[in-house]
Order: sequence, then structure tokens, then C-alpha cells
Amino acid sequence: MKLTMLGTGNALVTECYNTCFVVQNGKKHLLVDGGGGNTLLAQLKHAGFDWMDMREIFVTHKHVDHLMGIVWMIRMICQYMRQGQYQGEAWIYGHDEVIAILKEMADRLLSGKETCFIGNRLHMEVVGDGEERTLIGKKVTFFDIGSTKAKQYGFCMDMGDGEKLTCCGDEPYNECERNYAENSKWLLHEAFCLYDQAEEFHPYEKHHSTAKDACELAESLRVKNLILYHTEDKNISRRKELYTAEGKKYFRGNIFVPEDLETIDL
Repeated sequence: MKLTMLGTGNALVTECYNTCFVVQNGKKHLLVDGGGGNTLLAQLKHAGFDWMDMREIFVTHKHVDHLMGIVWMIRMICQYMRQGQYQGEAWIYGHDEVIAILKEMADRLLSGKETCFIGNRLHMEVVGDGEERTLIGKKVTFFDIGSTKAKQYGFCMDMGDGEKLTCCGDEPYNECERNYAENSKWLLHEAFCLYDQAEEFHPYEKHHSTAKDACELAESLRVKNLILYHTEDKNISRRKELYTAEGKKYFRGNIFVPEDLETIDL
């Protein structure tokens, strides 16, 4: 299995793309979020993916830096279906608010010749808190992260042999996530900035955390590997070095601070 970060930045970055990624299991691909626009298509291409291979998509929440790229995926899928260039089906998963917004945007922005495929070959499926589905051949459990800003879901993927990959979305960990995050082989967690730069970037006012916070959390949850993302971009040239150095003071496991388009072997 592999994980490729298509984007690693927060909502307002300009030096990298907004946070979204692909989990790959052999020839099967799960796209998680889409960033803020059609740059998603370019990032998929630059990462060596065919956008048509993104047959399973999960959208964590309705913020524009996660949702808008998915609108472009819907357009591409429906348009290519109409032209006879897209074979088979595709699935988009999300909680009720996300799916409702995507359906409404598709109805308003696309033609009837394109939207006729929604619900037929392009399936938009609502998932609930604690619901299990099989995606890319793996059992995935969706869960509400308990956001106070916008309803948001994370997910926990059973990797087999008692190991799991857990994505906590783009907000700080809440205790309601413990059953999923604890003892994860891989934990994906946001790190808006360095703790030493909290006064500059104000992560807590934005309901985000620092690299220090995320690493202290991972240590307490007995995580093996921690992936930090959804960061600011002012330290982009030294981000990997700086975030790793800060994190190592608090976490004994492996810390990954990926760049856009970087692939991690899971």
C-alpha cells in the first residue's frame, strides 16, 4: 500500500496545494478530498495517476479547500461518461451535508446531459458515524471528529494483521476519536504551524494545532508513524526539517512531513 500527498497545505496557501491525498492498494485508489480547485487534476497528473482511476472518493467536510476539487472530478467523470470515454462506475462518499452540497452544485453547474449519470453510474453515498464500508479492498470505518466549526468525518482503514491507518481530518484530535486513533500504525494529523511560531500563525484561534501538539498526541496514543499535513506555507522550503526537529522532542515514533506529490510506503 502507498499514500501520495497531492497537497499538504491549509486553506490559504499559495506555495503548495490544499490538503488532499490518494491511498493506493495495488491498482485500486481512494482519493481523499480534492483541494480548492481544478489544480487537483494537475496534481494527479504530476503524481503519475490517471484521474479516471480515482473510482472511490471520500470527502471529509464542506470547506472549499477540500470540496471544490471534487466538483471538478464530478464534471470530468460525467462529461467523459457522456462522451463514452469513461467505462464503469465511480463512488463518492461523505456525510449528509457534504453529499447534499455536491448534488446541489452538480445540478446548478452541470447540464442535464451530464447530471443524468449521478445516481446511475456516479454514486454519491451518505455514510454515518461509525459506519463501515469496503473501499479499495479494505474495511474502512467513518467517524465524526466532533468539529465545532463544520461537521467533519475522518476514517480508520483496517490494513490487515491488526494494523490500521487513521485520518483525523484537518482539526485537532478529540477524545471521541480514541478508539480509532489509538495504536494506529499510521496517523494522519494536521499541524498548522510550529509551536515556536504559534504567536505568528495563531493556530488555536483557528482551531488547529502545532507540530508539538500533534507529536505529543501521537506519543500518548502509542502511534507508530505520524504524518503531519495541512500546514502554513511560509516555512515551505524548510518545513520538513523544522517540523521534524520540533516533533522529535515529543514523539519517539517516525515523523513524516511530506511535500506535495510525495509518496509514502505504508
